[in-house]
Amino acid sequence: MLVSKNPYTGQEIGRYTPMDQSAIDAVLDKATEAFSSWRQTTFAKRSSLMLRLAEDLNDNVKEYAEMITQEMGKPIAQSRAEIEKCAWVCEYYAENAEEQLDADVVATEADESYVQFDPIGPVLAIMPWNFPFWQVMRFAAPALMAGNVAVLKHASNVMGCSLLLEKAFKNAGFPAGCFQSLLVGSKEIDPVIRDPRIKAVTLTGSTGAGQAVAATAGHEIKKSVLELGGSNALVVFEDADLDAAVKTCVQARFQNTGQSCIAGKRLLLHQRIADPFLEKLRDRVRKLRSGDPMQEDTFIGVQAREDLAEDLEKQVKKSLDQGAQLFYGGKRRGAYHEPTILTQVTVDMPVFKEETFGPAIGVMTFEEDQQAVDLINATQFGLGVSLFTKDKNRARRLIPLIEDGAVFVNELVQSDPRLPFGGTKKSGYGRELSYFGIREFVNIKTVYFK
Repeated sequence: MLVSKNPYTGQEIGRYTPMDQSAIDAVLDKATEAFSSWRQTTFAKRSSLMLRLAEDLNDNVKEYAEMITQEMGKPIAQSRAEIEKCAWVCEYYAENAEEQLDADVVATEADESYVQFDPIGPVLAIMPWNFPFWQVMRFAAPALMAGNVAVLKHASNVMGCSLLLEKAFKNAGFPAGCFQSLLVGSKEIDPVIRDPRIKAVTLTGSTGAGQAVAATAGHEIKKSVLELGGSNALVVFEDADLDAAVKTCVQARFQNTGQSCIAGKRLLLHQRIADPFLEKLRDRVRKLRSGDPMQEDTFIGVQAREDLAEDLEKQVKKSLDQGAQLFYGGKRRGAYHEPTILTQVTVDMPVFKEETFGPAIGVMTFEEDQQAVDLINATQFGLGVSLFTKDKNRARRLIPLIEDGAVFVNELVQSDPRLPFGGTKKSGYGRELSYFGIREFVNIKTVYFK
């Protein structure tokens, strides 16, 4: 049985019977049938439906946001912002997909030669609970605008969100089978990846999950895109605007109660400004309101499950045992872990070398620019980095030395429909969003006339 519980109240929200093989077959058959006609629809038709989907998300933001908050504990204001962002990605691809998939004309000896981009079929999306609408929509909007259809296997604790997403597509008028929820647990997904009716797979999740999915997809010679864990560095140089940097760093680390792959998890401070920065940071973190995620002014809620808070507590305690100093916070009550700041962190401590998926941050200092770059790169992950400096030339000089998939200067790392999103190393491969994302799940076809 698949069960979702409110992590703040402990109340059971929904109970879902996993699909048996006949039900799974019905979903995949329906997806295959839908693709045969959907691939032939015009961009104008796809665009009109995608714009209707954006309207539905905006019109029903209260219902959808409340489900997010109830199932995984995200503060309600942040849940509404997530839905609004989903509407934005729908609008973006409705307006840009046709141009992004227009044929590329190539001059050759042929009378005519070009590259066209054709849809490939049903794409399986294995999605996480931390952004239960946004993670899905940033895949689904470009995939469907490209002419593919989507089969969603969502995290077991947000099946209510999964079914609401399916409802939203239905409300918008998408043909049956274009977007379907697959109600199965993680142990049942391997044969679905192997099924010949599935043509590709995308996963957002842990590095371990990515390794398993990539192995199966690779065995079956199927395209995969992986967006995995992260341990982003927030790097504050001595010339930074400290007040602005503190504000941004708090947002980067603690929004969504720290449960984000692109959260700033490692804070690297130039030694000259470390002490005043930390005082400003502690003062700002103290003012963050914790409590009932359904309250408008709550910024820090509970983690999505109690075991996640326990995992974070273990990482913090082990780092303290290895010599880190507790600068602020450190306590856990059930699924709530208070915002925590650790100083005197070293590269071998869990809060540096592991992904901390919750409201805790490890602090290190540096003196030279190259030392900062070495610390940025001293991780198995490579999603993104934030640099805080008034010297743009310094930033431009350092950016080519940074191994991550994104560098944001004087801003937190974030996903934007207009820009490609994805990582390096054990943060995954492939890109979502923008021109690059819509071309991940297409047949890049050479056409040559003589």
